[in-house]
Amino acid sequence: MAASGSSSPSLVATSSSSISSADPSSSTPPLSVAPPDPTKKKLQGWQHSAAGSLGGMAGAIVTSPFDVVKTRLQSDLFRHSAQPIKAAAEAAKSTTAKTGVSGTLYQFVDTVYLIRRIGVEEGWKALYKGLGPSLVGIIPARAINFYFYPTSKAYLAKQFPNAPTEQAGQTAEDSPVIHLSAAVIAGIMTATGTNPIWVVKTRLQLSARRKESPLPPSSAVPTPASAAPSVGGAMKTSSILPGPIARSAAALASQPTQNATAPTAAVTSKSPLGPAVNMTMDILKKDGIRGLYRGLSASYLGVSEGVIQWVLYERLKRLSTSTSPDRKQSLISYMGSIVGASGGAKAVASLITYPHEVVRTRLRQPAINGVVKYTGLLQTLKLVLKEEGVASLYGGLTAHMFRVVPNAACMFLIYELVAGKLGQ
Repeated sequence: MAASGSSSPSLVATSSSSISSADPSSSTPPLSVAPPDPTKKKLQGWQHSAAGSLGGMAGAIVTSPFDVVKTRLQSDLFRHSAQPIKAAAEAAKSTTAKTGVSGTLYQFVDTVYLIRRIGVEEGWKALYKGLGPSLVGIIPARAINFYFYPTSKAYLAKQFPNAPTEQAGQTAEDSPVIHLSAAVIAGIMTATGTNPIWVVKTRLQLSARRKESPLPPSSAVPTPASAAPSVGGAMKTSSILPGPIARSAAALASQPTQNATAPTAAVTSKSPLGPAVNMTMDILKKDGIRGLYRGLSASYLGVSEGVIQWVLYERLKRLSTSTSPDRKQSLISYMGSIVGASGGAKAVASLITYPHEVVRTRLRQPAINGVVKYTGLLQTLKLVLKEEGVASLYGGLTAHMFRVVPNAACMFLIYELVAGKLGQ
């Protein structure tokens, strides 16, 4: 893949980031070992920040409902939501082998019906709870991350020019060791700077309030037209849904609504400043400034996710955008390669490191009746394993994957396109 020979640069594979330089101001992630394109302008750190912030905000808005569902499934305050699905799974064990339905299907069903339940019982706006703090947090989070990663990569490459590379002819900026180190620096800086925002967002998403005039519990979830126990104890339905899904729907419909009694952190007093400010003041009043940094240890543990994501993204991007030296890569092909590389990298990183998300959510939960149940990283991990088992460390995984994979694809695609335009 070579740089374009024309005087007017076009968006090719190298146009987004194939510059390798020891200058910290030139830190666009490299796509190939081709020499720098003289028609390209070196990007400054703030330009990387701006491009990353735009991508992060777009991804957050699109995937907000899944973020709310994921948070509730991770928390034990809403543990009752998953019980009907588990009961239905047990009831359907005899037919599961016949239909080929695995436990993954029930996580998917739980995610879909929880979205429906939140919309009916609390209003569809509840699916965007915490979006304000998310958007407020996305700007500094992505700005910090996309600033420190490329600039740290360029700085480290300058300090360690002999860093090991995968192929002959590559520069230090292409080294996986440099990528890993830069990702660690960016992750630590991002986690420290934005933890208070994510604490507020988590508390808002865990605060459930029923609408003024809710529908009857029986209408909270669409149920099959008829469902009755069969001879074997399993449910029989005339619904067009597959058997296991229909049983899950019936189980959810028959469950008494408990949201009204679930412990919440909702701030009932109204203020013209908005729920985010109310929640922040409530946390400061009850827990002090330390309350805004709950879960920080788990966030530092989560730096490993960012490290894996960045290293894999650099590798996958280089592989997926490789073309012959005399051929340009079309815009559609380039966009597809970025979406595939970013989505794939995020999926792998999330699956490996997901349990830290559950631990972090538990640490950020409010006190119940004045008692803080989760007090530290190891204490939380041991308590969750003891009370709920290993499977609970993957609660909300389906909703999480629905959110983070398209989020990452959207964010990195917009980042690369905006960075490419800024570099022209």
